[in-house]
Amino acid sequence: MDPLSASMKIAGSGLETQATRLRIVSENIANARSTGDTPGADPYRRKTLTFGSELDRATGVTLATVKKLGVDKSKFTEEYEPGNPAADERGIVKVPNVNVLIEMADMREANRSYDANLQTIKQTRDLISATLDLLKASQ
Repeated sequence: MDPLSASMKIAGSGLETQATRLRIVSENIANARSTGDTPGADPYRRKTLTFGSELDRATGVTLATVKKLGVDKSKFTEEYEPGNPAADERGIVKVPNVNVLIEMADMREANRSYDANLQTIKQTRDLISATLDLLKASQ
């Protein structure tokens, strides 16, 4: 595989992994206050993902992948909200283990990584176009 096509393939895999990361972060933020449905029930549990890499044997390039989707097993915090339908007999509600500030920082980082991969694809496309123009001009 030529270097420009490899560059496009690698950047494309980066786009896919960062899009998945953005989806997971968005779900976490959307559910940051989602408590259980019944008294004492567990609330939403923060989702996590682990990145990996995989050799594409057909092209010989190493691609970014989502290695594993999981959940954060850290403890839930508890808040005193006796009027909440999810409150137990003591008025305690389990709150999701999502820290919105951390999620926002993760979202910003994922956006930057996504944009960097997108920029790589655009620059590679421009290089391919310039190469084709040079080849046309030399004929």
